[in-house]
Amino acid sequence: MAGGFGVRLWPRSLEKHPKQFIHIIGRGTMIQNTVFRLSPLFEAEDIFVITSEGNKQTVREQLPSIPEENILIEPFGRNTAPCTALAAMIIDARYAEDVVITVLPSDHLIMNVGEFQTALKLAHLAAEEIDGIITLGVTPTRPETGFGYIQVTDEEGVENPFFNRGLRLMANFAEKPDIDTAKRFLQAGDFLWNSGIFVWKTSIVWEAMEKYLPDHFALFQVLKKHIGKDSYDEFLENCYRQMRNISLDYGIMEKARDMYVLEASFGWSDVGTWDEFHRLSLKDASDNVLEGNVIAIDTSNCLISAREKLIAAVGIEDLIVVESDSAILLCKRSESQDVKEIIDFLRRKQITHFL
Repeated sequence: MAGGFGVRLWPRSLEKHPKQFIHIIGRGTMIQNTVFRLSPLFEAEDIFVITSEGNKQTVREQLPSIPEENILIEPFGRNTAPCTALAAMIIDARYAEDVVITVLPSDHLIMNVGEFQTALKLAHLAAEEIDGIITLGVTPTRPETGFGYIQVTDEEGVENPFFNRGLRLMANFAEKPDIDTAKRFLQAGDFLWNSGIFVWKTSIVWEAMEKYLPDHFALFQVLKKHIGKDSYDEFLENCYRQMRNISLDYGIMEKARDMYVLEASFGWSDVGTWDEFHRLSLKDASDNVLEGNVIAIDTSNCLISAREKLIAAVGIEDLIVVESDSAILLCKRSESQDVKEIIDFLRRKQITHFL
């Protein structure tokens, strides 16, 4: 899934060039690193990217190995539930049988790639045998307020031949908590971070859509009749205009009872904020992350990232300073979640050239 904006990483992440297409951490851009991790497990012709028309050319440039017909276009964003259903519909039309698909964001960081690939293989085996939804849950290492959580249970369930290999029934979904709640989750020991990676058969996708999002299901039943026809683009846009903006988590996962979680220990982050970027990056002796042309004197616990200008800092602490071609962000450390409020302000004032 490569249609998001990554608003909390503004001003580097922009609507016209969002987070997944920029270099954050690693050798390539985030979407290039995502495909690199998948390439030992899947042939290029079996990897699909779903994005917007405005980002199609960027996908082609950054991922030349992916066939052009595998770049799927949404007319506009409607969040991850419609996005997943559209991909499942096109994959169903492309393949003659019910297949297992992995749905994953294009803008996450995975540190232990081998462990990630092992977990994904096991999740696929489980999805082939179990008529349910498999998600990867990451063992939490700290009381993190920026991630969602999944509570698991030790009940074996009706059909779970993978219980002894770490597959557990989901008990509850929990959205991003406050710090006290996150500490309780960590102490409880039965909460995992929600990685946003789901593995399931396309038939299970449609069963879940019909049960939990029947209005969306009905629209896709109409749309699939137009695949390969001249009328497809028109009906795609019409259907999307009628769809609610809703995520997989809210629309399906929080309601589903046939949900299984595979506990994994690979290093993972959605790198959703500049605070998280600071946490993941190499720091100097004063706990600073300094990028580009930066002079820092008597400065500590800061992230300062310069692009073209010289940034000079004297006597500051606990700040985020990020320069882009058109804007400079100043933010107190620990409050970078609120960068999205700048985006909301710019949109309200229709100052779109900074987006």
